[in-house]
Amino acid sequence: MKKNKLVAPVLKWVGGKRQLLDTLTPLLPQKITTYCEPFVGGGAMLFSLQPQTAFVNDINSELIGVYSVIKGNVEALIAALQAFQNEADYFYAVRDWDREKSTYEMRSDVEKAARTLYLNKTCYNGLFRVNNAGEFNSPFGNYRNPNIVNAPILRAVSAYLNAATVNLSAIDYAEVLRALPKGAFVYLDPPYDPVSDTANFTGYSRRGFSRMDQIALRAACDDLNARGIKFMLSNSATDFIKEQYAAYNITIVQAKRAINSDAAKRGEVDEVVVRNYE
Repeated sequence: MKKNKLVAPVLKWVGGKRQLLDTLTPLLPQKITTYCEPFVGGGAMLFSLQPQTAFVNDINSELIGVYSVIKGNVEALIAALQAFQNEADYFYAVRDWDREKSTYEMRSDVEKAARTLYLNKTCYNGLFRVNNAGEFNSPFGNYRNPNIVNAPILRAVSAYLNAATVNLSAIDYAEVLRALPKGAFVYLDPPYDPVSDTANFTGYSRRGFSRMDQIALRAACDDLNARGIKFMLSNSATDFIKEQYAAYNITIVQAKRAINSDAAKRGEVDEVVVRNYE
């Protein structure tokens, strides 16, 4: 299937890999038949590769809901987005939709997906963050002209999701990995191990991602390796992570960190790329 250059992330996502693609792509296996990304986020790697067969998952059901609507009803989504306004009062009214759970559940999948895209484009720093109740709580971004309706990209992503065999799910990553066939390739981009106490951002879901979760993920990678399934994993270059994956091939790469409340702390940081192959 010929790649479409318009197929690209539709959401800004914490830890997105778009700016690292030129570094990560040469580290991928030369041939990928079945692709799996259990922490898909913004999907930069997925949309860059555009594999013919893919298992795409994220525990964030709102995110997977967006991709499902893009796949199944993109024109209705574009029409819905055109009604949203870049104004603070309007933003907070839309953000509060999920405060009334019974009313929110009655909204259509298109409305929910449009809300997620709208909030992502207009909230501060494009930071998807939820509180302990699972409610979106990022503030208004006050941008002059955010690109709320990027119709060409939405249509291109929709065309790819329909032309390929893309299995979308919002379940625990371990369930996805257990069901993979031999010969699949897995790219893992989990919530990162924090480089400091103040750098800990796991607010993309109400549950977070602890060091016990990191250890469980490494055990899942050990299982993939034992089954002969190739994987590549990105994470912070902390001593803890390097120790967890010491048995594997570790490459240190430089990534730009754009999301920090202190502008002086935005810049290049070390990340690890872990592989169970050369």
